[in-house]
Amino acid sequence: MKKSKKKNTVVSRRKRVKRNHKDNVFRMLFSDENMLLMLYNAINDTNYADTSLLKITTLENAVYMSVKNDVSCMVDMRLELYEHQSTVNPNMPLRDLDYIADTFANFYSDKDIYSSNPIELPNPRFIVFYNGEQNQPAIKTYKLSDLYVHKGEEPNLELIVTQININAGYNKDLMEKCQVLKEYMLYVERVRKYQKAMPIEQAVNRAVDECIEEGILADFLRKNKAEVVRMSIYEYDEKLHAQALLEDGIKIGKEEGILGAVSIMSGINFSDEIIKSKLMETYNLSEVKALEYIKKVRDN
Repeated sequence: MKKSKKKNTVVSRRKRVKRNHKDNVFRMLFSDENMLLMLYNAINDTNYADTSLLKITTLENAVYMSVKNDVSCMVDMRLELYEHQSTVNPNMPLRDLDYIADTFANFYSDKDIYSSNPIELPNPRFIVFYNGEQNQPAIKTYKLSDLYVHKGEEPNLELIVTQININAGYNKDLMEKCQVLKEYMLYVERVRKYQKAMPIEQAVNRAVDECIEEGILADFLRKNKAEVVRMSIYEYDEKLHAQALLEDGIKIGKEEGILGAVSIMSGINFSDEIIKSKLMETYNLSEVKALEYIKKVRDN
């Protein structure tokens, strides 16, 4: 009897699921083992060629703070967690702390953590690929200790996230090492360019067709065109929906409008700081009141 190949994904052992997560193009693209290994090699300056050495450790069926981690993998007990962001989020270390705790739990689930023998864990690394429109440096780091109330103390718990800007003109060496990442950037740039002059569905379809014609992610887009178009439109529409809710909240003057806006903006990875600023600006709220609305959504 032929044995089926076991899928190398990690199932979350927690149950703190808040809402459904919509996959994005980045996650779909790098769910392919060959493309993921190419990205791993580019980030780590390695040259692994055998995908059997790579284990996909992406958390499945888990949504933390409204978002599922995009892709994670392990090679030679080195664990990499990759996120794609179009907004700046200083809370990434806190989110990744959740991810890594859950991922590590799978390594010692069948072991006695009270044993005198040390449990071997992979070395983790946390990367965010940023391609939003807000001006950001080529490389930026976020630390968990940045979120601590008492600054200046030596942290007993630290987690560092590296944000890599993958917009055009940034980190050219990395882009040359990973052609797939470079072509993904070109696709996003194409969509962004056309959506300023035409409806988003038309912009996405035009970008996809041109990329296929020009050999940009051609095989991937040709094979997954319908799904890529749907995902791209969804990602853009979510942002429009958040802005619409803000405007509706002003018109109707109801608390539900504000809470709805907070919920949607949270779901598309807006940081608390950005949400707070938008609420204060749009509704003329005090900082305290804006934070109260954010907390109310978080607690539900």
